[in-house]
Amino acid sequence: MKKYPGERTPVNCSYIKPLREKLMIMSNLRLILLLSCILVLDASCREKAEYSKFSGFAQGTTYSMIFENPGRFDAAVLQDEVEQILKEFDMSLSLYEDSSVLCRINRNETDIPDNYFREVFNRSKEISALTEGAFDVTIGPLVKAWGFGPDAVKNFRETDRDSLMQLVGIEKVDIRNGRLFKTDPRVSLDFNAIAKGYSVDVIGRFFESRGIKSYLVEIGGEIRARGDRGGVLWKIGIDRPADGNVIPGHDLQAIISMKDRSLATSGNYRKFYVEDGIKYSHTIDPKTGYPSKNQLLSATILAPDCMTADGIATACMVMGKERTIEFIENNPEFDAFLIYSDDQGNYGTWISEKLNSYIQESG
Repeated sequence: MKKYPGERTPVNCSYIKPLREKLMIMSNLRLILLLSCILVLDASCREKAEYSKFSGFAQGTTYSMIFENPGRFDAAVLQDEVEQILKEFDMSLSLYEDSSVLCRINRNETDIPDNYFREVFNRSKEISALTEGAFDVTIGPLVKAWGFGPDAVKNFRETDRDSLMQLVGIEKVDIRNGRLFKTDPRVSLDFNAIAKGYSVDVIGRFFESRGIKSYLVEIGGEIRARGDRGGVLWKIGIDRPADGNVIPGHDLQAIISMKDRSLATSGNYRKFYVEDGIKYSHTIDPKTGYPSKNQLLSATILAPDCMTADGIATACMVMGKERTIEFIENNPEFDAFLIYSDDQGNYGTWISEKLNSYIQESG
């Protein structure tokens, strides 16, 4: 989430579009933090290769990218190509682009998905099965009713819950012979909890297609790292999940070293609203129809690809601490760093066994 390319997240993470000028300032700040805090390199390491970087604004958030460049690439040209890809991506999967493929399918104006749609939909079904329904992209009607997403107006009523739940369930939609079929035309899809991670993978593949073997792609806090930087692992900062910690990299809970993996974080500490003294999380439980409520504050997942890491991180926020630990231990292809609150309201952390050697927690 985890938000559309939103949380997770970082949440990870849906698009909440503030003023462009403010976001561009945050983009510049994010780049500074990315270089000085998130990509913490040993000062004594002398890099043998040259690296280029660029950052900007896309998908309602900021992005930063660093890549090995032995003089073959013009960073400005590469950035233009990246932004064009992200625009095309939005026209497929964004809920904030009225004419996107996703919006038109949700309105039943077309039943023909494009390649982006097909790939993210098929992976979403796999993650839904893997997490026993904790991740489900058919929660669109619930997300809208609870006041998250483009409309951002809460109109959920207890009397509507049963009818809304009739529209939720990945089995209610399928792609057959190049067409999308719904069991009910009111079913709508929301890829915000996985699409941002997918966009990171798309840009990573683009870099690789250009012959770039060592890079880090970051979009809204979701990350894909390939190779290393001058013989040093990429180092990624994990934000402390405290209310008010809105600037990425400002207050870090931990630093994770990684290579040839992807990372996504989902949390409930940045995307919520308060009504009548009650705090409502943006993560909706597909099985209950209500915002998820448990002790888990943030879930950082490492996986081979960022799309999967993004979806799994969102599912973890639904499953809660104990179920997530059991899930990670039963699925060794994933690593996890969990931050939770104990019964006294203090922070606690859990680190999967393989990740222990690659993480440094802050005080």
